[in-house]
Amino acid sequence: MKRITAMKRGNSMGMTDEELILHENLNSLKSKLKNKDKGKIVLIGDIMLDCYIHGFANNLNSRAPVPVIRETSREEDVGAAAHVARGLESMGFESQLFGIIGDDKAGINILEFLEEEGVSTDGIGIVEGRKTTVKTRLLATRESLVQGEQLLLRWDVEDDEVISEEAVSAIYEQAVLQLNDSFCVILSDYGQGVVNDEGVEKIIHSAKSKDIPIIADPKLTGLHRTHGVDWIVFQSRGFELMKRRIGENSSDQAAKKLIETHNWKHLVVLSGEGGVMIYSNDEQTVHAPCTLPELRQMIGLIDAAVVAIAISISNDLDVNNTAILTNAACECILGAEQTDSFVLSREDLANRIGEIAWNLQVSKR
Repeated sequence: MKRITAMKRGNSMGMTDEELILHENLNSLKSKLKNKDKGKIVLIGDIMLDCYIHGFANNLNSRAPVPVIRETSREEDVGAAAHVARGLESMGFESQLFGIIGDDKAGINILEFLEEEGVSTDGIGIVEGRKTTVKTRLLATRESLVQGEQLLLRWDVEDDEVISEEAVSAIYEQAVLQLNDSFCVILSDYGQGVVNDEGVEKIIHSAKSKDIPIIADPKLTGLHRTHGVDWIVFQSRGFELMKRRIGENSSDQAAKKLIETHNWKHLVVLSGEGGVMIYSNDEQTVHAPCTLPELRQMIGLIDAAVVAIAISISNDLDVNNTAILTNAACECILGAEQTDSFVLSREDLANRIGEIAWNLQVSKR
């Protein structure tokens, strides 16, 4: 396994050879981020509305051992595939988002939020009478504490009705037509029905015929739909679950088996404080360690990683630099004070990469 850390010979900056290479790579990545990426990306997936309610939890309920929350603020923002689309747009890409929403207030809010950000909504199907998925998070802390807000509860509003085959087929037909001038496809599967077997088979086949790489954030129960995908992204807990399912204790062996079984090129595992690990079908393994002293939260981690991988594809980066870039994007999320309305920006990413490079240099003085 190749770790993006250190070996043993010195130089004028006091760094080992491997640290010097890392420092140069970080500066090169920061330089690349000065110019906005261009190009169109086809993004297919479930679209949701995220609601964040903030407050103070100073007392317990007198009738049950649960905190009483005094609400101080609430915000709404787009979630799931729509959040990825916003991240792509902030980097300069043209994201063609395809998904399904209802004709309710939540669905209308999603369209308005996306249009305000300049994200095209032409590929979003509106199904009459359908409930748009809404995920609400309740976050609170004691009023006497300066920081330390915690997630206390999440509740979801979802439609139990299966999305009609006609509605799903229509968005895939449109998506295939958009491939002609696209450089990447992203699949964002939250199990809501947009990412289905027939549609995904069609889009993967079409993308492969045009040599267009595919990134997937899969539902673990839908891995059969990811055969032949170039980049698969897991969080560490999902990877650990898959290790148990396939009966492997070794992470290297589990990754190798999953890659061979599903014909993936790269498996990216996001481990929070453990950093980013990329396993490849040529048996190369690269690890970019997390450099943050503390982690604040993990909401939006996969979204940030997917955006970083798209940047990597756009710039034809190798696996080492992809790991560095993806880890920096994850650190932007892990170190954020709060994530409601937080969108990974080019400036955030460039600044984080610069901080990692500076800290590496300073630590050797």
